[in-house]
Formats: sequence, C-alpha cells, structure tokens
Amino acid sequence: MSTHPITVHPARSFKANSHDAVNDPHLRKSFRGAMDFLMAKRAAQFPDHNELEALRSLGETVRQRCLAKLPQLLEKLEAQLTANGVKVHWAETPEEANAIIHGLIAARNGKLAVKGKSMVSEETELNHYLEAHGVQAVESDMGEYIVQLAGEKPSHIIMPAIHKTKAQIATLFHDNIPAAPYTEDVDELIQLGRNALRGMYLKADVGISGVNFAVAETGTLCLVENEGNGRMCTTVPDMHIAITGIEKVVEKLSDVIPLYSILPRSATGQAITTYFNMISRPRQPGEKDGPREVHLVLLDNGRSQAYADEQLRKTLQCIRCGACMNHCPVYSRIGGHAYGTVYPGPIGKIISPHMLGLNDTQDLPTASSLCGACGEVCPVRIPIPEMLMRLREEAARDPEEKVPHPLAGQGAAYSPQLARVWSLWRTVYSRPALYRAFSWLATRLRVFTPRRQLGWTVHRTPLTPAKQSLHELVRQRQSSR
Repeated sequence: MSTHPITVHPARSFKANSHDAVNDPHLRKSFRGAMDFLMAKRAAQFPDHNELEALRSLGETVRQRCLAKLPQLLEKLEAQLTANGVKVHWAETPEEANAIIHGLIAARNGKLAVKGKSMVSEETELNHYLEAHGVQAVESDMGEYIVQLAGEKPSHIIMPAIHKTKAQIATLFHDNIPAAPYTEDVDELIQLGRNALRGMYLKADVGISGVNFAVAETGTLCLVENEGNGRMCTTVPDMHIAITGIEKVVEKLSDVIPLYSILPRSATGQAITTYFNMISRPRQPGEKDGPREVHLVLLDNGRSQAYADEQLRKTLQCIRCGACMNHCPVYSRIGGHAYGTVYPGPIGKIISPHMLGLNDTQDLPTASSLCGACGEVCPVRIPIPEMLMRLREEAARDPEEKVPHPLAGQGAAYSPQLARVWSLWRTVYSRPALYRAFSWLATRLRVFTPRRQLGWTVHRTPLTPAKQSLHELVRQRQSSR
C-alpha cells in the first residue's frame, strides 16, 4: 500500500499539469473514448426528453427544498439517528473529521479499517491520516483499490481508475498482490482483486463508508453501489463509521426516490445500481448480522461558506453523479489528475474554491470554455456556468472590498493594474465625447499598440485597433450615396 499522500495546489500547478496532459496522446485518447462511451450510455437511459426534463426539475426542487431547510434538517437527522442508536459527530474541518474517526477506532484498539467508496474521506485524506497513526485503511471499491495500490488520487468521482489501462492494472496487481500472475483478462483481474480483499472484511476492526443521502425523517443512511463491497463494509465489521458532507441530508424518505431514479442513469448509464443499502440503526438483540456500533461524521469543510450565499448555495445541490465531467470538453482532454483536487471537472471547479479557498484554486473557474454542457446535463440543474462566472468575479475582486459573504481567498487573482485598466475603460465608454476622442486617437496611433497586454496576450494575439472606427466607416458610406 502507498503511504504517501498526494497533495497538489492548483494555483501553482494546474496550468503545468494541463500542459502535460494535453501533450500526452495516450491520455487524451483514453479519456476521449471513455467519455464518449459514458455519454452514449447516459443518452440511452433517457430516450424520452420530456421525462428527463421532468426528472431534472423534480430533482432540483427536492434538493433546493432540502437545502432551504438544511439547519433544521441536520438537527432532525441527528435527533432521529440518536433515537435509532446511531452516534452522530460534527466536524468543521478535515482534521477534526480524521481525529474523530481515529479516536473511535483507537478506542477499540483497532488496527485495520476496510472502506467502501467515499469521496468525503478523500477530501480529508483519511487513509493517510490513519496510516500515520498506526491504522491500515484498505479501499474495497475496485477502482479505489487500484488507485490506492498505485499511490494515486481518483481521476473521476464515479470511476476512480478510469485513467488506467488493462496492462497497467495487470502490472500493478502482479507487483502488489502476493502470488498474483500477470494477466490482462478483465474478469481474471477483477477476481484477483476480490480474492485479495475478501479476507479483509473478516479481519477488519471497523468498516468505513460514505453516504449518498441521509434521510432526516427516518434517520436512514442510503448508499448506492454495484460491487457489494459497501454492504460488506457496513455489515461485517463490528463498527461502521459513515462520513458525509452536511449537504447530503434530505427531508423525507420519499425524496430519495426521484434522486435515486436519476443518479445511476446520469452517472454510469444504468437504470439502477446493483445494491441500494439503507442503514438506520446498529444490530439489535436477536439479529444475526450488522455492526454493533454505527457512527455518522458530518463534515462542513467550506460547505457553510457556499450555503451562506444564496447564489453559490446551488453548488450544494450536487448528487455526485459525474455527468458534468463526462460531457466537459476540458475534462475529457486533460483528465482528472490535472486539476489537483479531490473533485475534478466542472463540479470541482465550483466546489473546490469553498473547500480549499480561492488562493489555491483561482485557475480552476477559468479552465472552462463556458460551452454550458455541464449545466445542460446536470440532473439537478446546477447552473455551473453561472457559478464559474461568479467565482471568477470573486477571485478578481479587490481583497479589501466589503461584501456580505466574503469567500476565503477573495481577490486571489486581483491585479491593481487590471483594475485601473477596467476603470479607465468604464470611464471612456460611459462618456460619448471621450469615447469618440479615444476612437479617433486609437485608429491614428494604432502602430504604437503594445505587443504585451497584461493577461490577454498570454494565450491570444494582441488587440490592435482598426485603421478606421465603425462610426467613420458608416459616415463614409452615407456620404458616398
């Protein structure tokens, strides 16, 4: 197992990472083919456009209603889970979440944790924290297991190892799994991974999982999966610890139905996942299986910042399907690792600034063509392009400007020079006489146009005024009639 965390700061490396990815023909071919395949599978699940739009509207309504009541629903969720025998823990930061989970494991003298898929635990770098404190954490989702063996981060929130080839996985298993033969047969590779993981469930002191939806009404934790490892992690070990973001709570059990209807179809092009787990309490007297203790860790990690702003709150509607990534022309060319964040692609561009601050993510909102594909396919109608524009504005805002809900890292991309240029532009374009004088001078002095124009010429040719302004051309045409 890899023991070294991989932490990348996009503000310092995103451009370099993107350059390397774009110049990797193998990576581009692999991602292009994978994204085309996933887009086709999703499209096949929604042959009726009207049904799709109705489901999207319903999903948006459910998520917005639940977010509008989020503080109350979180309190209700805690009360209901507590009544069911589940212990609830609150964490403001990743460090707090990791400390809580380690404390629970240490109280049992635990040394082995087996994990189901959880992007929130990726946020906190839980595996590395536990390993540093003497607890081995083993990923049981096959994709997560592969990237863990490779010492990498997931490159996609649904398919973590989508960037890996069969040959790479064959070599990885041969080198890391005792007595594993080299084979590129997919079924044999899957079986090798399963055999290596099977004994972990029986030896594990604790099982750790994520949560897709947490139902306040009943105190139920809902998990969707295809491999069965999530069910094993949450039932075989004596202790189950679930970790999720505070935004995953829904009001009623009936709210899960439309969200579950649209999630797998948007994510992997499946009508339904193989398993849908619902956990409401620990093992009861007379029951033959299930954990004796169940804990839920609710993590903030910047979500409250997004929630405080009415516009940016829509970011929290996300149900983590990954459809926006599959349809993004930027993601499909550079892959997930170039972003350097847990959540890559369009959703990562709008949620990572809240988790990491704009100082470390200022380049992400600008890494978009604003084609709108992400917003068009989002199953809960998050207006991602609108969010990107807002975050660009916040990154370029004067850090000293007072705003109702300042974002961490406000003004990370602020440039006094650029601010003066825009102030001058506003002055010139708001005064007709000044504008006409400027146009006359610009056309006559065009040979003196600077070749370097702040950030514009980093990737574009210089802006050079025409020989004649539009007004002059129109007047010429009128006088020649």
